[in-house]
Amino acid sequence: MLAFDVFGTSVDWWTGITCQVTGIAAARGIDVDAAALAGAWRDRYLPSMARVRTGERPWTPLDTLHRESLDDVLDELGLADRFAEAVREQLVRCWYRLPAWDDVAGGLDRLRGRYLVVALSNGGFALLTHLAKHAGLRFDAVLSAELARTYKPDPAVYRTAAGLLGVEPARMLLVACHGWDITGAANAGLRTAFLERPGEKGPDHTADRAVDTSADLVVRGVGELAAALGC
Repeated sequence: MLAFDVFGTSVDWWTGITCQVTGIAAARGIDVDAAALAGAWRDRYLPSMARVRTGERPWTPLDTLHRESLDDVLDELGLADRFAEAVREQLVRCWYRLPAWDDVAGGLDRLRGRYLVVALSNGGFALLTHLAKHAGLRFDAVLSAELARTYKPDPAVYRTAAGLLGVEPARMLLVACHGWDITGAANAGLRTAFLERPGEKGPDHTADRAVDTSADLVVRGVGELAAALGC
């Protein structure tokens, strides 16, 4: 059984968010560095979830965390008075519409011919359902961290997914482009495959590298993963 991370691994969040922010801002005559906004927004992703994982705050859906992070970023960039409430809500929904990497749709179809292939993400159920449909990704199931009421890389997320699917953790392979996700899955007893995405964080930031992980398998695309697994 294969479990795919979504943001960065399956879909190109940086391009998707940057392009949508550019369009939304331009339609309202707002001058904004969309790439800077997207990067600063994503930088708050892990810290915001860490406060939930550590118990500093109760369970909080990712949409709420995204909105709080957006408010902070707009304040930081001096744009708070330019983005009204309705526009901010529209920006949060941008995470529901992100483009898939070119290799993913076909690669998933190949893998699904032999394996059960699911999405395992920190995104909420509503977000993931809309995102998979928009990106044209045919997973056999979509599993959200909401099920465990915590966030990856908490081992509970991976073990909850395995338990709900009726498999031992060691029989599930987590596919991700993030070192922290690989480590979290390994700590939960899963096998791991690091999928290289050099452009995952945009042109001005360095993506996670395979050399910094202890993944069981390293591949440069979903097609290469399919070939390695005999599909």
